[in-house]
Amino acid sequence: MKHVKRPIAFTLVFAIALGCAGVFAYSLRITDDAQAASIATVAVVAPANKTASVTLIAVGDIMLSRNVGAKIVKHKDVNYPFLKVRDVLKKADAVFANLETPITAGAPVLTGSFSFRSDPGVEKGMKNAGISVVSLANNHTMNKGATGLRDTIKYLDKAKIAHVGAGATLADATKPATLTLKGVKFAFLAYNDSDVVPASYGATVKRAGNALMDIPTMKDAVKAAKKKADVVIVSMHSGIEYTPTPNKRQTAFAHAAIDAGAELVIGHHPHVVQTVEKYKGKWIMYSLGNFVFDQMWSQDTRRGMIAKIRFTGSKVTGIEYSPVLIEDYSQPRILTGKDADAVIARLGLKK
Repeated sequence: MKHVKRPIAFTLVFAIALGCAGVFAYSLRITDDAQAASIATVAVVAPANKTASVTLIAVGDIMLSRNVGAKIVKHKDVNYPFLKVRDVLKKADAVFANLETPITAGAPVLTGSFSFRSDPGVEKGMKNAGISVVSLANNHTMNKGATGLRDTIKYLDKAKIAHVGAGATLADATKPATLTLKGVKFAFLAYNDSDVVPASYGATVKRAGNALMDIPTMKDAVKAAKKKADVVIVSMHSGIEYTPTPNKRQTAFAHAAIDAGAELVIGHHPHVVQTVEKYKGKWIMYSLGNFVFDQMWSQDTRRGMIAKIRFTGSKVTGIEYSPVLIEDYSQPRILTGKDADAVIARLGLKK
């Protein structure tokens, strides 16, 4: 049977209201003549069986230490980093992020330090902003050892923020976080690449730590989660920092997750926005960049992406990308116009 390549139409959509007055998203819509496949605020024909419509927002790295922590202390407000975006986030049914810091008491973390620690209470700012589940599978969760991880989990649990990807044992670290949204059950799995952390950061039967990336183990976990959940989402902390495209480790792991049954893969760690890929009909976001961070030394590290993903039942039926720019060493705000164009271009969507 001869395949006919359909023409693709592109429409730029500006000033799409996302919640509060005066806050707008830049969006890029991609459609073909068969169905609407979205990258931004896209109307998609619902399946014949009328199932629930659920909106999940995914954002990049959240680091509430160092200069960000200093801004929170200066303004005496745990909500300060999220003030310009929280109305957008709270419109979703759930928000997923990578929490790039332990939450535990200790001395101030100075500029230049790469051993992070955030003050207890910052979890309240995340909760107030609508963040409902975080990955702890990254290279900073274990900066303050098992005690720091234990405290982090304690504070997140108290704030009723789900967490995944690290725990007191390997079983805890690899256990999925689950959310039921409008009757649709979501399971989140998160893994940290072994090439970005010392071996001691990996969880074992007797040691606290991260769930480390291992394709066979991950595939078994996805298949097991799929038996109990409608949607399985895999997060990976991997890649080369400050590079615009994924490396072979990222693509191999992401493809394996989709092959095992994941509906979506969300990546972090490069601190810049990387390309997206549609693989076997499923979306892979290799890096959403920074969301709350103090890397003000380049435009690329100040820019990040809010991905607003719409599910109809268990399937992704729309994705909207809204670029952000970090200001004052801590605060993301929504970008529009030409500034947004530059970040959207990094996604590598083919026209």
